[in-house]
Amino acid sequence: MSLLIIVLLGIVEGVTEFLPVSSTGHLILAGRLLGLPEADATFDIVIQLGAILAVVVLFWRRFLRVGEGLLRRDPAAIHFTRNVLLGFLPSAIVGALAYSAIRAVLEAPVIAPIVVSVALILGGVAILFIERTVPPAPKASVEQMSWRVALGIGVVQCLSMIPGVSRSGATIMGARAMRVDQETAAEFSFFLAIPTMLGATALSL
Repeated sequence: MSLLIIVLLGIVEGVTEFLPVSSTGHLILAGRLLGLPEADATFDIVIQLGAILAVVVLFWRRFLRVGEGLLRRDPAAIHFTRNVLLGFLPSAIVGALAYSAIRAVLEAPVIAPIVVSVALILGGVAILFIERTVPPAPKASVEQMSWRVALGIGVVQCLSMIPGVSRSGATIMGARAMRVDQETAAEFSFFLAIPTMLGATALSL
């Protein structure tokens, strides 16, 4: 790939990663529009490390407090860490087992754009439906979430392994459906991005 195409794909990734649309799906479609001869699943996965860096920079004070709290065995810090790890666990298991199949779909020149397009449409309909039907939830925090809710959101996150299904969209809407308030749902989705994308990158490399 030329440097210009790499920069353009980087912009696509940066704009779409934290919106409830699939950044991987948009990278696949953008690659086709830019005339790339074949998909590069490793590039599409590893490029998302930039999004992880953004989360770390944005929430570094929060992570520092959690780290200090773990040293003091603070219950809130322990609950935060437990919930993030439980949310990551289902995708770690499914990703390890289904990695070959997921990569095959990502790199299929004909199938991938079709799967992405259908998933983007269905994902948009799901977001509209949940936002219109689920009543607002009381304000809480990631630390206050139960382990069952955290694990449930992690199960929903597995849907994002389908090309075109947004990881952030799936986790936020899954959390909303489980009566988590919108701000906490978004924060938890961002926090889940760190172990999830680190794991996906390590597996891909």
